[in-house]
Parts: sequence; structure tokens; C-alpha cells
Amino acid sequence: MATQTAPEVPHPGAGGPGDAAVQRPWRKRLRLSSLGDAGEAFLARSGFDRGPWLTVGFAAGIGSWFLLDSALQWLGFVALCMLSAMAAVALWRGRDDRVRLLVTAVSLCIVLPAGLTTIWVRSEMVGAPAIAFARAAQLDARILERDEQPAEGRVRLVLAVREAERARAMKVRVNVPLGKDSATFTEGARIRLRARLMPPASPILPGTYDFARAAWFEGFAATGSLIGDIELVEPATQDDALALAQRRLSAHVRERLDGSPGTIAAAFASGDRGSIAEGDDAAMRDSGLYHLLSISGVHVSAVIAAAFFLAMKLLGAWPWLVLRVRLPLVAAGIGAFAGIGYTLLTGAEVPTVRSCIGALLVLLAIALGREPLSMRMVAVAAFAVLLLWPEALVGPSFQMSFSAVIAIVALSGAGWVKRFLAAREESWLARTGRRVAILFLTGLLIEFALMPVVLFHFHRAGFYGAFANVVGIPLVTFVTMPLLALALMLDLVGLGQPVWWLVGQSLDLLLALARFVAEQPGAVQLMPQMRLGTLLVMLAGLLWIALWRGRVRAWGLVPVVLGVGMFLATPKADLLITRDGRHLGIVGEDERLLVLRESRSSYARDNLLEMAGSDGAVIPLDRWPQARCTPEFCTITLRRRERVWHVLIGRNRQMVEERALAAACDRAHIVVADRFLPRSCRPLWLKADRRFLEREGGTLVYLADGEVRTVAQSQGTHGWWRGTPD
Repeated sequence: MATQTAPEVPHPGAGGPGDAAVQRPWRKRLRLSSLGDAGEAFLARSGFDRGPWLTVGFAAGIGSWFLLDSALQWLGFVALCMLSAMAAVALWRGRDDRVRLLVTAVSLCIVLPAGLTTIWVRSEMVGAPAIAFARAAQLDARILERDEQPAEGRVRLVLAVREAERARAMKVRVNVPLGKDSATFTEGARIRLRARLMPPASPILPGTYDFARAAWFEGFAATGSLIGDIELVEPATQDDALALAQRRLSAHVRERLDGSPGTIAAAFASGDRGSIAEGDDAAMRDSGLYHLLSISGVHVSAVIAAAFFLAMKLLGAWPWLVLRVRLPLVAAGIGAFAGIGYTLLTGAEVPTVRSCIGALLVLLAIALGREPLSMRMVAVAAFAVLLLWPEALVGPSFQMSFSAVIAIVALSGAGWVKRFLAAREESWLARTGRRVAILFLTGLLIEFALMPVVLFHFHRAGFYGAFANVVGIPLVTFVTMPLLALALMLDLVGLGQPVWWLVGQSLDLLLALARFVAEQPGAVQLMPQMRLGTLLVMLAGLLWIALWRGRVRAWGLVPVVLGVGMFLATPKADLLITRDGRHLGIVGEDERLLVLRESRSSYARDNLLEMAGSDGAVIPLDRWPQARCTPEFCTITLRRRERVWHVLIGRNRQMVEERALAAACDRAHIVVADRFLPRSCRPLWLKADRRFLEREGGTLVYLADGEVRTVAQSQGTHGWWRGTPD
């Protein structure tokens, strides 16, 4: 028998047909298939739930529309996502063991452009171009909305008018002093008036409130104030039943309760916050209890829970009904009816509708016997809100409410929390103590979750909000709201006065708590502005911690810690120049803020202080020893990192000799003025005159880094940003 020999295998270095295959460099790299296997295994062992992440992807698509600058970039984003989805299908075709990874990748590639398209369509549908310039105009208008604000001494009317120049219908908002108001100026009435109108204002500084963007999605083409009197041309033919009921309920509550408790109770009952005094408003804000003044989760949940509980108890006493229907289903329907009615009665604002949607989903879960508090329920509620009002994503209300809810659901779903709260044989004191401990921990967690959002939007940090909410939330939920509902019901038979006294006592306690916390040293600390990149990094880390399960969630601490480091490393701006150039702040020369002039506008002063992270007094520049001022200009020398900067600042628009101005500009590194400066004015670095500010908007200058940040850099070509006026 012939002996068979094994085939000879060529040595890698000996050449031959197999040598090239052996020496291919990518043979040493991790193959794409192994990456797919690793991803599939990671999703399987981490308890991956696709639903919440799809909502996150939808929100990311909406956010991309705000971040990207133009229609070309938006279309490119959509095309990239679609190509990525097709590539995922092609790469994983035939691999049945990676269905979860494939479906997740394709789904995200679909919801991302879906989110961008949703906000794009919404912007095109509701956005209204602003008027070209400020002017006084004679208006023949129909009243669309009436918002009473007695604490501000005014009534705000939203009017439908026709612009004479372009013959287009537009919506404007006009402030009317209380002395010029009339009870006949209600929704549907036709009036004639003269008003001073101006385009909705862009941010006064980068990072401050963008009213122009908010007005765009509200459909406002202009805002303004009344000049003279209003003439009623045609009274309303049919009253707005909900608006009329809301105003009557608010007035009824204020009649029953005097002073601050009455204004707070009116806010709880009808959503009318226009009567709340400025001092009470500030105390609630600085104590971390301000969310209680906005009709949102606490109030809607209290109403629905009370209706559900009463329905279960009362209907449960009827044996015939108990044997024939599912009581939880009927009680859930009654609770839903109460929640929807309360939402409509309080004005159906976006935070209230958002809370109502979430509460209705919880009721649905209870009725179906499902887990009422889950991330999937939160994701469905968030998706519904973003589908209807995608612009809410960039507002603090949406971000704060859902951050709080996600934190609560994540904590309640933790295994150790369930074990800690599990029923056991113990005294009522021990059981109450455990619940109070979890309530306090929940407050701390909410404060931590909200901190990035609060710092980004409001540039302030509160340190005692968790302590205040441990008392404030139960007080409002279990005492004030039930007593308020009982008092209103007893008023139907004229027996509500004793209960109104109890309502007043509970609200006095709430306000005393707010004032006590707000007055503590360090209760509120103004902080430098958190930049958008820092906020996104921190929110990504917090979402990772909340949505994953097991040990993998610990990786979310990495971006959180990175975001904290980024925030601590964020420099303060040295110069803060408002959009009109009339107000300027200088940071770093004193613990107080140097300003160009003492302004009558608290809005401008407050924004300068917030962006400077300073809560001290301001010093006018002409009183600063190191500054030299004439009636027309001030000069000041600033030193940053061993470098000297000479700043020339205009004080008014009076004419000056051009040659002298040019010589002064030649010696200055930075020139700031609210006038148009001639071309002969050529500073060494930055010329922020009226031409520059109309194009770029409010400006922050960082001398140490040589950086200039403007409002225009974050606006792109979105409809609410115009740059230089038409």
C-alpha cells in the first residue's frame, strides 16, 4: 500500500500563492463580525430596552435641527441616517443571531431623521417672520387671548391683526396697563388701538433666554405696549367658556383668601400666576419650590390620585357594581376624566399637558395590571409631547420635568430601594422613617439630576432645594390640594369658609418655608454659564446611568465626571456686551461687576450679573478709579495673563471729531460702541460697534484665551434669527 504524505505547506516567508493571504495586515484587526457579536452580547446581558432609547434618538434628531445651521445641513443629516440604515441592513443580512442589534441600529437611523423632520415641519407651519423694525402702528385687531397679570400692573392681549405693508395676517402681543383695561376686552372682541411694536428680541447675551425663538414657535410677529386708549369696535359674540371659567375660578379663590395665600391658591386652582407678588415668586424660586407654582406633575397627579382613590372607595361600597365591573378600570376612567378637566381648566399649557399625558399612561398601566412606573411609560409620554411640541425639547420646562421623572423612576426601580421599602413586621415609626429617608434621597437625586439644566438655563445653583421639597411636596400634594378641592366643593352649598382657613394656613406654612430656605446663607449661588457641550456630556452620562441596568450603568459616571470637569474649567467672560451695545459688564477687576452705566432696566442688569456669576452690587465705570471717562468715551486698561488690553467704550451717540476718534482707536485693542463707527476707527483686535452687534448680537469676550462668542454663532439660518435687520 502506498504511503501518503501530508501536503507541504509553504512557509510565510518562502513565497508562493498563499503568502499574500498570510501577510494581509487586516487579518490582525478585529473583524466587523466580531464587533457585531460583541455588541449583540452586550445588549443581551445589559437588559437593553429599545423603547426609551428610541425616544432619546427622536429627541436627538430634534436637537440636531437646532444645532445645525442650514437646510443643506439638515438634508445632509437625513441622507446620512438613511444611508447608515441601508448599510446596517446590508452588513447584517442573513445573520439571525444579531436581530436585536440590527433592529436597534436601523430604528435609531430612522427616528433620528424623523425627529429632525418633525421640528422642521413644525417650524415651517407655525413660525411667523418678525416685523422688520420697531414702529408705532394703528391696529384694528381681534383678541385671541387675554392674560391678566395684576402683580405686574398689566393685562397681556394676544391680537390678530393685518400688517399694512405686506398685507399679511399676523399675531402680536400687546401689554395693556390695568387702568386702560376693560372687562369687555375678552377673546373674540374686536378693538382698535395704537401700539408701539418691535420685533421679538434675540438673546441679550450668548446663553441667555432666546425670546425670539420662543416667539417664533408661538407665532408672534411682534410684541409691544399700548399708546393711548383702546376703542371697543365689536364685543365678543361668544365667550371662550374655558378662559372665562378659568378667570372666574381665579377671582373666586382670591375673594376667599386674601394676600399671598390667595394668589398661590389661585395658581393651584386655575393656573393663574399673574397675581403672585414678586417677593413670593423670588422666594419660591430661590428655595427650589418654584416648580410648585407651575401646574405640572405634582398638581395633576394629586387631582388624578384623589379622583381615583375616591372612586375606588365610593364605588367599592356598591356590591352590585363590584360584582359586575372591574373597579380599577372604572376608577382609572374617572381619574382620567378629572385629570383632563383640570388640565383644560388651568389653560392646557405644555407642562400641564405633558404631566397629564404621563399620568394617563400610569392610569392605563394600572387598569391593565402593568407596572405603572417604568422607563417605557416615561419614554411614551416624552415621545408624545415631542411629537406635538418638538420645540419644547430646548426649553427648561421639558428638560427639568423629564429629568426629575427619569430620576424618580430609575431610583424606584433599583433593587436595593425595593428591598428597603419592602413590607415587613415593624412599628409604624420605623416604616414612616424608611419612607421619609427615601423621600429625602429622592429629593437629593432630583436636585443632582436637575443641576446641569438649571446651571445652563438660569446660571444659578440652589443648595437647599432637597430639604425644602421634602416638606413642600407632601404639604402641597396631601394637604393643600385636597383641602382646596374640598373648599371649592363646599362653596357650592355655602359651607367652604372653615376649609378655606385651613387652605390659607397650609399656604402660609409653604411660603414661610420658602422664605426661610431662600434667606439662608448660600441658598442660591450665581454661577458662570455652562456651555452647551458641557450640558450634553453630562446629560448623556445621566441618561446612560438611568436607562441601563447592572454594572454597565457605572460607565455613565465617566461623562458625568468629565462634564463636571469641563464646567469647572469654563472661564468667565471678561467683557459682556449686550446686543444693543448700550450695556457692558467688565468681570475680574473687583468682586463686583463694572458696568458702563446704571440702567433703569433690571432685565439688562440681572442678565449681566447672571452671566458674570456675580450676586454683588454693580459699579458704574465712571466711578472706577482705574477708568478714565469723558462725556463721550471711557477707557480702561485690563491685565490678563501678563498681557495688557486697552478698551475704548462709547457712552453716547454724540458726534466726535473723526481724527481724534481714529487716533484713540489705533491705541485700543477693543472698541465698543452703540453707534456706527467710521472705517477709520481700526482697533488692534475687536471693533464691536453697532454694525458688528446688529450682525452678531450680544457678545462675550474672553481675553485670556483670545476668544469671542456671539449670539449669531449659535443661530444659523433659523427663521427667528435675522442678523442685520431688513
